[in-house]
Amino acid sequence: MPRNLDVYLQQNLVGQLVQDHHGELNFQYADQWLNQPAAMALSHSLPLRPARYNRKACRAFFGGILPEAGNREIIAKNLGISARNDFAMLELIGGECAGAVTFMPAGQSLPDRHYHYRPLSSEALAEMLKKLPQRPLLAGEDGIRLSLAGAQDKIAVHLAGGQISLPLGGAPSTHILKPAIERFAGIVFNEAWCLQLARALGLHTVAVTTGRAQEIDYLLIPRYDRAIRSSPPGSREQLARLHQEDFCQALGIVPENKYQNEGGPSLKQCFALLRELSSAPVVDLQRFLDAVIFNFLVGNHDAHGKNFSLVYGPETRLAPLYDVLCTVYYPELSRKMAMKLGGEYDSDKISLKHFDQLAEEAALARPIVKRRVAELAEAVLANLPSLNIDHPASLAIANLVTGRCRRVLQKFPAAF
Repeated sequence: MPRNLDVYLQQNLVGQLVQDHHGELNFQYADQWLNQPAAMALSHSLPLRPARYNRKACRAFFGGILPEAGNREIIAKNLGISARNDFAMLELIGGECAGAVTFMPAGQSLPDRHYHYRPLSSEALAEMLKKLPQRPLLAGEDGIRLSLAGAQDKIAVHLAGGQISLPLGGAPSTHILKPAIERFAGIVFNEAWCLQLARALGLHTVAVTTGRAQEIDYLLIPRYDRAIRSSPPGSREQLARLHQEDFCQALGIVPENKYQNEGGPSLKQCFALLRELSSAPVVDLQRFLDAVIFNFLVGNHDAHGKNFSLVYGPETRLAPLYDVLCTVYYPELSRKMAMKLGGEYDSDKISLKHFDQLAEEAALARPIVKRRVAELAEAVLANLPSLNIDHPASLAIANLVTGRCRRVLQKFPAAF
């Protein structure tokens, strides 16, 4: 028998996600939504139309909301469902998701807006973080219904006045909290350092901080898809969810194919997507170019299509950088870049001709692209001394990135 989920965008019912009697997904926009003058599509890959979308067409967006890899398997076991059943997983954890989408059993109204939060002491936070490997996203715990994409352990939290709290009953969160990973030493400080460096260079990025709950280090990342609305003095702040999607969702690419060599997006596709959708393409194309060059300079080989996003609203804009890691610091991680740069996967082999090809693919002027590589490499070297070195990993990564930038400037002196 078919099963239905109502799909909401903010407070608006926009359609139904259906699992038919064969277990296949399909999605259809609601007529009342299609008739709204201000109606917007859930995804660039799902334009507004009355006809139903089949599983092949809609799975990239809906599957892209869910956790991946091992965490998805563990969550499925904890919830007693199949790991391949997107519908059942969205039904159980699709309350607080990326962007402004919420899933509710058909006919049930959204939770009231008297949101609840459970304050966490340092001890309670540490205990919660210890449980994440066995209970990713705390799926199945009473009152918790949230989903975050990706394979790394993380949790959505609410931060106000220095107090970290757990959102309950579909309440909106303000931050993503990523705890340390034992097998990747210093990963919290690695990501914090990379994002702080990007911010020091003037790149468009979130302002992260680090924290510690007992013996567990963590990274605290402000959500770019949440905004604080003005509220009367003395009342609780009003949080608004902003609609967003990552590049894989926008291009209709399922999450398990996020790497280019597995069918994921190329840089050429990403630049074309921004050129087509951005309300300020000149600015966003420059920001994306900066992100590509920065990832190359710091040795982030895991910059795949799900690590770049679009934020929708009155305008469509490129989201700030939010997931940057010096992956070359860990010898066990792949040396292959997630997306080819000018036709090359190996960052150690990148030469002048690859930046020329990148410029051609992005439809940008070659001199501008090459000059920007030099500008950012020089800016990295100039800003490194001012960054905090608060962990041995930070120092090692600073030295590693210094060497990479010096080699870039030495390798192509005639070009710059």
